[in-house]
Amino acid sequence: MDKKTLFLKIEKCREEMMTLSKEHGLSSKAVLATSEKLDELIYAYLKRSS
Repeated sequence: MDKKTLFLKIEKCREEMMTLSKEHGLSSKAVLATSEKLDELIYAYLKRSS
């Protein structure tokens, strides 16, 4: 996956996490799962950057 695609996925996931946190609270399972997914995307993006 190229960096631009990763960046777009990161932004989408970040927005999803913010929406979920407003609806369910920061410690909900949905927010935590989305946070883990966001971490993986950021890690993949950073690997491509180095």
